[in-house]
Amino acid sequence: MPYYHHYSFDLWLTLIKSNPDYKLERTRIFHRDFNPGNKSIEEVAKAFRVVDLMCNAVNERTGKNIDSDEMHLMVISLINDNQLDLKQIDTDKLYADMEALVLNNMPLVYDDVTINVLDRLKQKGGSTLSLLSNTGFIKGAILKKILAELKMDQYFDFQLYSDEVGMSKPNPAFFNLMLQNIKQINKGKEITLDSIIHIGDNPKADIEGANAAGIKSLLINSNNQSILSLIN
Repeated sequence: MPYYHHYSFDLWLTLIKSNPDYKLERTRIFHRDFNPGNKSIEEVAKAFRVVDLMCNAVNERTGKNIDSDEMHLMVISLINDNQLDLKQIDTDKLYADMEALVLNNMPLVYDDVTINVLDRLKQKGGSTLSLLSNTGFIKGAILKKILAELKMDQYFDFQLYSDEVGMSKPNPAFFNLMLQNIKQINKGKEITLDSIIHIGDNPKADIEGANAAGIKSLLINSNNQSILSLIN
């Protein structure tokens, strides 16, 4: 793999993955607390999957961002066949509970070699690293806490999250924002587009988005390619 001056990474299913216990407990909470119609736990789990897939598809199509609070309310509405008055939901408590839940059931590093690869890239000298991540049920502010807890934040010169800027990959404006940040942290250096690579698991959001921005790209994990290819 060639040497690059800047390495941009997707986050979910590229560097980290969900803790199965988090999703199970989240489903139990919504089944218990937001389910007056007594839907089955399987139906509640399905509601999360439907909203997740739908919002991802919409965000990728529009380039905008559907926020975590909206997604959670969509799930509650779907569980209740859109008949529940959402004004009765204590959203402050809901969001605090969801943050506590994910921090108590931390996402997992995607692969045993993930940290080693980030470390090797950082130790090469001269390269900068960043994150460019679409968010969903978990906000960027919480993801920053998670990365600090996982001791992964030290590898990144900056982190960009869709919910914090109102844009989602593959929106060219989101990639342009990344390029602006790269320029700022590399003042005095000539960083060309072909010396920047974005790595992710999503062919549309990551690969098409990066290619449209004029930078290199690498698809990993969703195919037979490992993050190890960056250092081999």
